[in-house]
Amino acid sequence: MLDRERQGREASPSAAVIDSQSIKAPSAEKRGFDAGKRVVGRKRHIAVDTDGRLLMVNLTTADISDSAGAQTILDGIRKRWPWIKHLFADGAYDRLKLMDKASYLDFVVEVIRRSDQQQGFKVLPRRWVVERTFGWMIRWRRLVRDYEKRIDVSQAMILVAMGGNLLRRNAHP
Repeated sequence: MLDRERQGREASPSAAVIDSQSIKAPSAEKRGFDAGKRVVGRKRHIAVDTDGRLLMVNLTTADISDSAGAQTILDGIRKRWPWIKHLFADGAYDRLKLMDKASYLDFVVEVIRRSDQQQGFKVLPRRWVVERTFGWMIRWRRLVRDYEKRIDVSQAMILVAMGGNLLRRNAHP
């Protein structure tokens, strides 16, 4: 909240961006195969505010779909931040079951899609924020791959990394 106020924003976020990232987990007790990315490991489902600060993280095996992993994120956001009303997501989250749950929890989910005519890389509005947060995570060498056996330890490492990032931002404005 202090960092948001320092940036000239409201202390409490009113919107969030959700996404997931598949990472290799060579020594994990539980891991799955993400066929789309061809990764054996875990999947990080995160929600960030519109400036990229981590709000919620959920780790699953990599074979869990984005929309299934996001359902836990929706529950957590509603409990911790009841004032968040708007969510931004990519096309993987445009599933009927997830949209029904989002409307039940009083969220407005805006799916931001790439254009069919788009060739190459193009920055998508609102979506780049969560990708930047993944980049901040990867700067911590221990998070390049998931080296932890247990999911709760891996989740704690993500929270430590993002907490360190927030401390650095507040110590050196």
